[in-house]
Amino acid sequence: MPLTRAAAPVTLDAVELRVLQIPLVSPFTTSFGTETVREVIVVAAETPDGRGWGEVVTMAAPLYSSEYTASAWDVLARYVAPALLERRAFAPEEVPGILRPFVGHRMAKAGLELAVIDAALRAEGRSFGQYLGAEKDRVPSGVSVGIQRDPAALVDVVGGYLDEGYVRIKIKIKPGRDLADTAAVREAFGSIPLQVDANSAYTLQDADTLAELDRFDLLLIEQPLQEDDLVDHATLAARLRTPVCLDESIVSAKAAADALALGSGSIINVKAGRIGGYLEAVAVHDLCRDAGIAVWCGGMLETGIGRAANAALAALPGFTLPGDISASARFYEHDIVTEPAVLDDGHVRVPTGPGLGVEIDAAALERFTVRRERLTR
Repeated sequence: MPLTRAAAPVTLDAVELRVLQIPLVSPFTTSFGTETVREVIVVAAETPDGRGWGEVVTMAAPLYSSEYTASAWDVLARYVAPALLERRAFAPEEVPGILRPFVGHRMAKAGLELAVIDAALRAEGRSFGQYLGAEKDRVPSGVSVGIQRDPAALVDVVGGYLDEGYVRIKIKIKPGRDLADTAAVREAFGSIPLQVDANSAYTLQDADTLAELDRFDLLLIEQPLQEDDLVDHATLAARLRTPVCLDESIVSAKAAADALALGSGSIINVKAGRIGGYLEAVAVHDLCRDAGIAVWCGGMLETGIGRAANAALAALPGFTLPGDISASARFYEHDIVTEPAVLDDGHVRVPTGPGLGVEIDAAALERFTVRRERLTR
């Protein structure tokens, strides 16, 4: 679906970058490590009409992706932000084209693109959801549960999230922490909507183990193999009854088209940061909707900035599965927006105010900032 209407051009006066380190309410463990502090880059696009905000969803180390905080900061400060500042006046929809000469660095580009769009929409008084074409005022909320001490501890944690009202549970798995954990959750909670996420922890040699997950009636298994293993994913998908969902493999609409053509998966997790921005996310949504492929909105432990943007994206009609858009309190005791996302009857509200529809908590922003730089022409 095309954007409902292009945003008005902006005049970019400056770009401010901040690295934030925000403590998590509890450790978050996946197949690639444990996080206790979320390190994130917040981007502010300064225009004559005010500021727009974006978020770069890199991690501190290149574990989930080849991008990481220091590399994103470097490319933003050296190349990406200066390219927009040099152009100075442009429409938000021109951002991907302006930045195309710089190969890769999709998360860095996505954060800056979002800040520019937010600035433009705030000046217009139009919401991000309206801009993208959102058709819902709230979206179902799933929760992502990290690897716990043992299956019993996992059951306790999952039970707590179900009591809070989350409508879908996703548990992280890795070799040696897969079948017993999944069996424990399924046995404890019956037919709840349940899926697993491997974060590329397996190879095709593990197909027998992964096939055993079929007996748990899962919604999907997310990214079982390495991100560039599209052919192996197709081989695995043909072996499993459980639908294979691709996450790390989908870095663009072109990658999504290739994966669908190969039969590498039948569901796609759309993460705007991973694919270069929300404009590209709409393109992936449109491609999958036209092909009859289910999509859902994944999460990267976003602050209230990215969480608001994800809620608007997940309100597009092709997002038919619950995403990882949990309440802010799932990860943060203190968010950096004045009205953090909350869970209401298993759903999260799509903000309706101008731009992203959230306001920055200036005190919290300062408290968590560990590095800051303001770039001008």
